[in-house]
Amino acid sequence: MSEFWIYFEKGLRHILNLSAYDHILFLIALTVPYAFKDWKKLLLLISVFTIGHSLSLLLSVFGAVIIKGNLADFSIPITILIVAFFNLFTAGKSSKQESISVVVFITLFFGIIHGLGFASYFKTILVGSPQSRLLSLSEFSLGIEASQIIVVFVVLILSYIIQTFFRFSKRDWTLVMSSFVIGVVLPMIISSEIWNT
Repeated sequence: MSEFWIYFEKGLRHILNLSAYDHILFLIALTVPYAFKDWKKLLLLISVFTIGHSLSLLLSVFGAVIIKGNLADFSIPITILIVAFFNLFTAGKSSKQESISVVVFITLFFGIIHGLGFASYFKTILVGSPQSRLLSLSEFSLGIEASQIIVVFVVLILSYIIQTFFRFSKRDWTLVMSSFVIGVVLPMIISSEIWNT
């Protein structure tokens, strides 16, 4: 049971690490267009992200997929930027219902990209037989899912407070937060090591 908590905690810390805030930015961008009443959609989206993240880690751990670290590190802020721009162009539009399948597909793809970005480090902390590695990956994925639920819940609470007490419309809140995310992500893209290769 103690081994479960080791990898579960690593999954929690992977998302809730403020010095590696790319996942938090992604979750903010993913969450801001939604409200508490959309909890099923959000749970679906973060679960799909976790599936993609876990799938890419699994393929990487067993050597089926190998990607250069610079390329994966560059792709992560690009995925965040795409979600934030998607929010800017769809904020306040009633087409959110129809676009959920598009968002699910994109979220799965982005989960795969984020997992590939973490794969090289993750391989260094895994030990043991293939079965124990699979179990460790499952425990890590549960930690990721739990931490994503925490971040989404905090963003939803903040959204509720801002929209209720400060009278921001949902559209304005989405535009402001998506613009904030873009402002934080652009310097990450500009300073990426990929430009030096």
